[in-house]
Amino acid sequence: MALNFITADEAAALVQHNDNVGFSGFTPAGCPKVVPAAIARRANQEHEQGRPFKIGMFTGASTGDRLDGELARANAVKFRTPYQSNKDMRTAINNGDAPYFDMHLSCEAQELRYGFLGKVDVAIVEAADITEDGEIVPTSGVGILPTICRMADKIIIELNDKHPKEIRGMHDIAEPLDPPHRRELPVYKPDDRVGLPFVKVDPAKIVGVVRTSEPNDDGGFAPLDDVTKAIGNNVAKFLVEEMKAGRIPAEFLPLQSGVGNVANAVLGALGSNHDIPAFNVYTEVIQDAVIQLMKEGRVKFASGCSLSVSRSVIKEIYGNLDFFKDKLLLRPQEYSNNPEIVRRLGIITINTALEADIFGNINSTHVNGVRMMNGIGGSGDFTRSGYLSIFTTPSTAKDGKISAFVPMVSHLDHSEHSVKIIVTEYGVADLRGKSPRQRAEEIIEKCAHPDYRPLLREYLNLGVKGQTAQHLDACFAFHKEIMKSGDMRNVNWEEYK
Repeated sequence: MALNFITADEAAALVQHNDNVGFSGFTPAGCPKVVPAAIARRANQEHEQGRPFKIGMFTGASTGDRLDGELARANAVKFRTPYQSNKDMRTAINNGDAPYFDMHLSCEAQELRYGFLGKVDVAIVEAADITEDGEIVPTSGVGILPTICRMADKIIIELNDKHPKEIRGMHDIAEPLDPPHRRELPVYKPDDRVGLPFVKVDPAKIVGVVRTSEPNDDGGFAPLDDVTKAIGNNVAKFLVEEMKAGRIPAEFLPLQSGVGNVANAVLGALGSNHDIPAFNVYTEVIQDAVIQLMKEGRVKFASGCSLSVSRSVIKEIYGNLDFFKDKLLLRPQEYSNNPEIVRRLGIITINTALEADIFGNINSTHVNGVRMMNGIGGSGDFTRSGYLSIFTTPSTAKDGKISAFVPMVSHLDHSEHSVKIIVTEYGVADLRGKSPRQRAEEIIEKCAHPDYRPLLREYLNLGVKGQTAQHLDACFAFHKEIMKSGDMRNVNWEEYK
């Protein structure tokens, strides 16, 4: 079947108001870049004519501004799931203009197949190569690609020549069977392959191919500061101590690390500490630090869902495929984040907390309990099933006016039952085998900023007697104070006594 090459605007015309659209990619890596902008233009034109135009959005995770940002600014979002990180999309969500439901990333593809989330009308896919018999080679991110391609009535391809056809072989594409027919997912080592190096689709569903030459968005990372360096070093020292104590095997275990500057700093610190042997990575997002450590021989292999790296690093990878191709593997998030595989491989999981309470509960998503930041992402997939679950966070934000540690989290994403270790620039709180009060004392002493330790100790003594010493009138005093005076340090416990 001959491929039908069309323009981005012609592709946008194939998407109708009220369609549910699935997008390839995971972070800006692998996301379509020109068709979403054309859909946004069409939405604006329809709105100017007084006609409605909105689409439902299924993505792998966050995307780039050319997808989330364009559609949010065009008021073209009927609903959005899952994780997102674009400022305009975030504003639309928190203003109620873009209904948003958050979910664990490992669950999205299967819940689409189960019919829980509605149908997929159109799949818009970035590809490095497409054959006339329906073999789609993804680019630098996979996400929910195989599921949306199989479920969609129509598939639109963005054929992006910034990603060479020679990356064929860097992907492992599979979908598990659904219950009651599901079998074990046979990944026993990070480099095991279980699927195909491409997505196979019915070529009759490919309604158009749009040629593009668009680089990934280049977010990059802020330079390391003293706080992020200290957090990274504290994680590395802790893991070395665990190895010496025999609680981590001498050959070490695969690592998962979340997204962002702190995660990149932690990976860098682990790589530079030669008491930790060269290790494998089994994660969702492969970042710049992993590639650097691979060149240094400190990372042996990395399996993930996306190459979420800077433009200079992706060019380096593509320019040296002979070196990198057998050390990198990109999978759908249903495999990269699968709890069965995480538990089997014994993955050490490292994620970032937005807020924690003194009893070990974690808020990953909401500011002051009401405003969505980004979403839970894959942190729950890994935390609940990891060999050792670690959360990192700077002890304060906004020049010390906000404490990362509060009496009670304003929104709960990960309960105390799943959180084993918390690390800040001040130290490591080991919560394993400790009662709620013991956990509180550990967190206050080891992780909280010195300015907040007296306030948190006073709250702990204020709490009623019981298994968990909470004071239900005072537990949100820090949050009330930041709204009242702009500084949590101004809390006065006397009014609660």
